[in-house]
Amino acid sequence: MPLPLSVAIVCRNNVGTIGATVDSVRDLAAEIVALDNGSTDGTIDLLRSRHVRVEHTQWLGHIRTKQLALEACRQPWILSLDSDESVQPDLAESIRRAFASGEPSATAMAVRRVVYYRQRPLRHAWQPEWRTRLVRAGSARWAGRDPHDVLTPADPTVRPLRLDGVLRHDSISTFIEFLHKQVQYGRISADELHAAGKRSGPLRLVVSPCGAFLKQLIVKRSFLDGWPGWLAASSACIASAAKHVALIELVRAGPRDRAP
Repeated sequence: MPLPLSVAIVCRNNVGTIGATVDSVRDLAAEIVALDNGSTDGTIDLLRSRHVRVEHTQWLGHIRTKQLALEACRQPWILSLDSDESVQPDLAESIRRAFASGEPSATAMAVRRVVYYRQRPLRHAWQPEWRTRLVRAGSARWAGRDPHDVLTPADPTVRPLRLDGVLRHDSISTFIEFLHKQVQYGRISADELHAAGKRSGPLRLVVSPCGAFLKQLIVKRSFLDGWPGWLAASSACIASAAKHVALIELVRAGPRDRAP
């Protein structure tokens, strides 16, 4: 039986991944809501063929758009997913166990997200990555700083319950495409930091990317993932470099030099 649960998904041109997202929760949730911001690739047709309720909105940034998706849900509990994430069977079973005795006592629950590359999990890169995703309606809001959104309980004393199982993240089709996305995120992050009055300089441009690379490779031991782990560490390095390059340009540019 479906749980008293809505699944909230934000999407745009995700026909390659969102089918797996929806299929992973079809038997779990009473409602699936997709908030679309301009898909033209068949995403809408795919969602409707799976009886997903599709709402439409303009892109308002990661945080504000995900908040709109959260507010569009009608069930007393909400699971927020990205359009390239899918609930694995062990995580689905953990969610069912949380509801086995009625309403869960915890108002927020976190899941462990694992990046997959070529159908294989990266067991070390970016691990452990715990994300609060399952919340009681009205008890949490999306916060953070774009593009790094965080689902945050309204009560700061709440510590989310950690669920067993894996949330699969198919964010890497090829590392070249992934790097392009990381550069875009770096620019968005730089814009947010600049608006908040933050600055960067030559020292951070050198130290931060090197630190990001070594964190993944040595601290997280991504080298144990083989050559994809080395590429993951390099991606973290490039993402950090892109952020600081963009921030330095924003700081040093005059009003006429800044890109629209």
